Amino acid sequence: MFFDLPTSTKLTMRVAFFSTKSYDKESFDNYETKHKFTFFEPKLDISTAALAEGYDAICSFVNDQLDGEILLKLSEMKVKNIALRCAGYNQVDLKKASDLAFRICRVPAYSPEAVAEHALALLMTLSRKTHKAYNRVRENNYSLEGLTGFNIHGKTAGVIGTGTIGKAFCNIMLGMGCKVLACDIIENEALKNLGVTYLPIEDLLAKSEIISLHCPLTPETFHLINRKTLSKMKNGVVLINTSRGALIETKAVIKALKSRKVGNLGIDVYEQEEDLFFQNLSEEILLDEEIARLMTFPNVLITGHQAFLTKEALDEIAKITLQNLDELAKGGKLTNEVRWKNEP
Repeated sequence: MFFDLPTSTKLTMRVAFFSTKSYDKESFDNYETKHKFTFFEPKLDISTAALAEGYDAICSFVNDQLDGEILLKLSEMKVKNIALRCAGYNQVDLKKASDLAFRICRVPAYSPEAVAEHALALLMTLSRKTHKAYNRVRENNYSLEGLTGFNIHGKTAGVIGTGTIGKAFCNIMLGMGCKVLACDIIENEALKNLGVTYLPIEDLLAKSEIISLHCPLTPETFHLINRKTLSKMKNGVVLINTSRGALIETKAVIKALKSRKVGNLGIDVYEQEEDLFFQNLSEEILLDEEIARLMTFPNVLITGHQAFLTKEALDEIAKITLQNLDELAKGGKLTNEVRWKNEP
């Protein structure tokens, strides 16, 4: 079955897809387009960049590397168009991209509810230990010992970042009967009208029993959760991260788990995920000692960057990416352009 897209151009580009999974190809195959795609399974890095030679554009995902060295190599191959099929762009050296005259687009929003609902799934699984109960019952063990959970209703939930995903999570927490605190540079008046209280981050950390991260990764938010900020939190706090892994300093949160400052940790992202996530490594030896340590804690739940992975989100990613490619081919204004902050 094909879906029709508005035709904005007759120009056709050859596009090299990196980090392709079966669900990527399936979602893009649902749409008719004039562009010609080649789907490569490897992620984009210095060893695979040569695959882009002869193409007009690349389409990359969150863990594809677009640092200065790779951008230079792409530029030398006359590849000047980049379509990110994700919202974040912290993986791109935007200054170098600007110097080399790249044109870059992203998917600013695809399904905020998909990510927000996954944050809830992590929280609810930790709160009622359903992952442990599932494994017990499969082994014919129906004991309830050690499965005592806690109510989410009535808790104070702190939401850091109230963009589209953070807003969706706030609405979910309000529906769960929580008092919702928020922190963002721009306060959302609609959320305030619903009862969300905006506070400085220090106050949010001190008052929240549940903290969920929904902010982008920038130089200012790198290791936002660190030894100092963890010390300001309530003992036994529940920490959820479905945004970017490097928002959390892993070494610091391991220490906080050991001291029981953090009572539960649910993460869908990890700061060193590039060599782990989106791959089947079940027959490999795990060399990353920090994620191995995290997995030893009974109160830690890790998923492999799957918060975005719903049919609705994949459809929206494909649709917007194809529209971005049409605009790149046309050579005019880009609706979802990503630019170096100092560009005029």
